[in-house]
Amino acid sequence: MRIRTSFYILAISAVSLLASCDTDYDDDVAPPPPPSGPPAIDWAKAADSSTKSLVTNFFNASGNYFNERNNNTNFHYWPQAHGLDVLVDAFLRTKSNDYKVLMDKWFAGVPVKNGNTFINEFYDDMEWNALAMLRAYEATKDEKYKTAVETLWTDIKGGWNLTMNGGIAWRKAQPWYKNTPANGPAAILAARLYRNFNRQDDLDWSKKIYTWLKDSLYNNNTGWVYDGINGNNDGIRNTEWKFTYNQGTFLGAATELYLLTNNVAYLNDALKAANFQLSDNVLTNFTDNLMRDEGGGDGGLFKGVLVRYLTQLIFAPGMVSSDKTRYINYLKRNAEVLWNEGTDKTYLLFGTYWKTKPGATTDYTTQLSGAMLIEAAALLEEKDLL
Repeated sequence: MRIRTSFYILAISAVSLLASCDTDYDDDVAPPPPPSGPPAIDWAKAADSSTKSLVTNFFNASGNYFNERNNNTNFHYWPQAHGLDVLVDAFLRTKSNDYKVLMDKWFAGVPVKNGNTFINEFYDDMEWNALAMLRAYEATKDEKYKTAVETLWTDIKGGWNLTMNGGIAWRKAQPWYKNTPANGPAAILAARLYRNFNRQDDLDWSKKIYTWLKDSLYNNNTGWVYDGINGNNDGIRNTEWKFTYNQGTFLGAATELYLLTNNVAYLNDALKAANFQLSDNVLTNFTDNLMRDEGGGDGGLFKGVLVRYLTQLIFAPGMVSSDKTRYINYLKRNAEVLWNEGTDKTYLLFGTYWKTKPGATTDYTTQLSGAMLIEAAALLEEKDLL
């Protein structure tokens, strides 16, 4: 940079003096270009906002459970698990005791609304709550979560029967109907129980459930995970429904068993299921490269399930860098579009399609998927993957 003096020994013309005052930086340094595109997202801050919004808009402070919508106080059992999961995500990320307090309140309130028990008619619903409470136990070492998980696991194992050569039933009133929603999470749960408590029986259960699921509801050629079989007691496999939920639970189970056994066959199954998700134009909207809109209600939560287990697959050792990069970019794309285009920033609400802002109200399930995606982005950022 030029240094000017107030006095000059030699006389100079007024024109020269004015010329010397035109700039105060070197002529060969260009000004910075204007910014292009939206600013970079601080995912940790975004996750703080997103998870706090989930609590503010949906947590019922008097009943200690999550409301079905942001404009009613109805209770729905299975999504409660995923609210606890997000609280665990935030607790692990921030180490804030506020989230532990909320976790304890959740534990006190949810069974009351469910008839003073965590036991339920639907096996898949119990599995999700057991998985979330097992994560709460891992994060806090509070024995009450472990005790509840063990109670649920005993009941869940009772859902296995030999109709269709095995598998856990979807619900107690329909023991003949077997589906991915009841078996994918069960295989994950059994694997994680083994990881925590080193009981061979749990690992055996995980392998048994997974083998049945792969043999019965997985297309080994494409990676498509079918929804269910024998729904009408007719032996017919449902090959019409495609859900992100099913791809997520199957690849989650395969990933867990790969981590426990180091058997690359499980990893290959997970990769094939993940690649089908990304390459199928029903599960992924190719126009926007976004996960499909699966509506509200139960469907609103399906994408969040995929997000959680696809994120875990990214962290698995032995991943080929091209696959890992592809999955990271897929999640990044979905998260950036949701945050920049699909979020109502006034109330921090998410909609069913991540490019479209919601109206004044939204389902808790829908909000959960968005919150799970933002927490996943924060975790990837923390690991220097975003």
